Amino acid sequence: MTGKFIIQGGTPLRGDVTVYGAKNAASKMMIASLLTDEPCVLENVPLSQEIDITREFCERIGSEVAIGMDHRCEIRTPEIKNTSVVEFSRKNRIPILAFGPLLHRKGEAEVPFLGGDAIGHRPIDLHLEALNKMGVTIERRERSYYATADAIIGADIEFPFPSVGATENVLLTAVRARGTTTIRNAAVEPEILDLIRMLQGMGANIACDSAARVITIRGVPRLTGAVHRVLPDRNEAVSFAVAALATRGQVRIVGASADDLGAFVEKVKAMGAGVSQEADALVFSGADAYRATDVATAPHPGFMTDWQQPLAILMIAARGVSTIHETVYEDRFGYVKDLRRMGANIEVSDECIAPPCRYAGRTFNHSARITGASLLKGTDIVMTDIRAGMAHVIAALVAQGKSVISGTDHIDRGYERMDERLRALGADIKRV
Repeated sequence: MTGKFIIQGGTPLRGDVTVYGAKNAASKMMIASLLTDEPCVLENVPLSQEIDITREFCERIGSEVAIGMDHRCEIRTPEIKNTSVVEFSRKNRIPILAFGPLLHRKGEAEVPFLGGDAIGHRPIDLHLEALNKMGVTIERRERSYYATADAIIGADIEFPFPSVGATENVLLTAVRARGTTTIRNAAVEPEILDLIRMLQGMGANIACDSAARVITIRGVPRLTGAVHRVLPDRNEAVSFAVAALATRGQVRIVGASADDLGAFVEKVKAMGAGVSQEADALVFSGADAYRATDVATAPHPGFMTDWQQPLAILMIAARGVSTIHETVYEDRFGYVKDLRRMGANIEVSDECIAPPCRYAGRTFNHSARITGASLLKGTDIVMTDIRAGMAHVIAALVAQGKSVISGTDHIDRGYERMDERLRALGADIKRV
């Protein structure tokens, strides 16, 4: 049910917070478990709506799923009972990744069109072309894609862009294919490497050269169950980090590692933030003043597209002009209009901030120029997606006065009990 956050801004956040497992890894691992009829156990699973949606999807297919308050998920699919799950259209992007598991176990699969956040067009041409090379026939229907395969075979696949979803789809299809599959220009995000570790634990034969962006998969006839611990959520870590820095507080984020947040840590340090690595945590300390900076989003190990929205709030507090060049999705500045109403000075344009990116000349508003040192004032906001919603929450924590933010289901889809955890750090936030 959609609710509201009422936030009174102006309180520095202080204390310790623990990041939970990455939803972008845990949900894909639940789909990976469909490749075997044996039990899989996932530890450190976030209790978010994204996981609830994925659980429901797996249960419709035939999975037996138990998720406890201890963040432990036990999932087993002894039999595929349903290969057509069209009614999940527009809920999230997970169903498209079920092609491989369903084809390997039943020879057919019908999944809905992509859902998820409204952050731009999400074409699946790369998915379809790669699967077609592997012997899969895909028919586009009114509300779904229907796939069949007599035999799935290895193939040499090269992506024009390191697509996370397409890389995951090929991985989940190639692990039980006949022969060897090579993915070139593959996405190598930490969540994908963690998925690979789980698949290896299930008996998959996968080699990954992250520096060269090459993943080699030698298909095996069957996979077993596995026990795997999901890596910490780096998006959650960045959200808490920016909230601490923007409110000029100090927060110790347990479970966060500079290894997975390298591009973010580098930027906020350059802006004047204090960052220190402890054995089990990263500590972010606010500064009296911040310097402007420039950011261009890019596939890992570059600056993650999901980090630009929260960082924009810190840029608003910085002295000088900062820029964001979004090169991964073409429509991720929808949140700017609300920040302007709060007092931010932000201009968005369709011009590339050098060097030109793949959106050059295509009239997509994918660049932002932020003139900083603005004072934000509380206002009423409607969230549009997970990361934009988190930027709105952080802006409200910084702003003078009260903000009322509706559409909390977006935050709940991506974060577990975010309002409670912010309150534990001193935030004046309540849910209605």
